[in-house]
Amino acid sequence: LHFWAPFNLIQQVLPHMRRGGGGRIVNIASIGGKVAVPHMAPYSMSKFALVGLSDAFRAELAREGIQVTTVTPGMMRTGSQVHAKFKGNHGAEYSWFSLSTALPFAAVDAERAAAKIVEACRNGQASLIIGFPARVAIIGNAVFPSLTGQVMKLVNRLLPGPVGVEGDEIKSGKEAQREKKLPGWLMRLGRTEMVQNNEV
Repeated sequence: LHFWAPFNLIQQVLPHMRRGGGGRIVNIASIGGKVAVPHMAPYSMSKFALVGLSDAFRAELAREGIQVTTVTPGMMRTGSQVHAKFKGNHGAEYSWFSLSTALPFAAVDAERAAAKIVEACRNGQASLIIGFPARVAIIGNAVFPSLTGQVMKLVNRLLPGPVGVEGDEIKSGKEAQREKKLPGWLMRLGRTEMVQNNEV
């Protein structure tokens, strides 16, 4: 979905852009498309593919007046963790993900991110990284890939370990949160975004 949906949509709109003499395509990728994130291999794979597609189309379509902007946000505070899918130790995986998306210094507010994307389009930016942690991770991976790889190994050790066959089952965030009660302050942080973005 993360790759094929944008790819198929681009194929549909390209003829119209060519007839109109140009336009701008904006692909919303992720930090997971620049830095491989532990426990999110399928997600990272699809986002890396989308970043590659954007980079290739940016070069190929420029002579036709069609510009491409690639957006790579870090963690977003949207409240969508209740709809995310989890495998493994469901409750623990959900807790880690909820924590990373709820903390103000770790995640970016959706409205702020949207404003930055609009500004990037108006300014004709080829690429936009949203969030300071994402910028540090992406630049760090580009300049010090071996060090970043070692850091990710340490991160993986902090994340929940493998479980038995019951971990093969996929559960939604709503189901997973029943397995591990989160602290009240964290629930309140996440709840605000859930209501604001109609994720309840």
